[in-house]
Amino acid sequence: MNRRTVIVSGGLLEEDFAVSILKDEKTEFIIGVDKGLEFLYKHRILPDYIVGDFDSAPKEVVTYYREETRVPVREFNPVKDASDTEIALRLCLDLHRRDILILGGTGTRLDHVWANIQSLKIALDAGADARLLDKHNQIRLLDHETVLKKEEAWGPYFSVFPLGSSVEGFCIRGAKYPLNHHLLTPYDSLCVSNEIEGEEAVISFPYGVVILMETRD
Repeated sequence: MNRRTVIVSGGLLEEDFAVSILKDEKTEFIIGVDKGLEFLYKHRILPDYIVGDFDSAPKEVVTYYREETRVPVREFNPVKDASDTEIALRLCLDLHRRDILILGGTGTRLDHVWANIQSLKIALDAGADARLLDKHNQIRLLDHETVLKKEEAWGPYFSVFPLGSSVEGFCIRGAKYPLNHHLLTPYDSLCVSNEIEGEEAVISFPYGVVILMETRD
């Protein structure tokens, strides 16, 4: 059974929430990414891999993992063509990990957040389920019909945006604001803050990719 892999990046890491994910029995494999190493070090959680250019991780933390542990380290030049989080995601796929959560992939740096959202397409194309997660948000990409069950929802609200081009024939059933064969474009906010009305809602479209954000206050 391919159990969950957690990437710990350097963005928002809510302490109790992140620790609960990392120490959950479903988590089998952990990759520490640059500044995310500081969080793992603080909580004495040993990752299975370390990646990054280490421009934001404390030197003493990086030295500890290099000299005091046997954790494999993949270091990259700060002048590179991909973010540390994307490199970690590609490593997951190379290791045939297919159930991936990214902690520390959201936060105050919206440029990094958007880059991380776009990087989810790499996992989608590889047939993996990768999600950005924090206490208030779960973000993933969809390329096919998906059922959202209220009992499994991350929060009471969900929002949908197209990734890249417009999505034709977009439908939402079983929600407070249903849609039927709508042209979903990147230039409006029509599909922000919808709610599952009954036990489940269904999102469907014939082709394309959309960003699904499940949120709570």
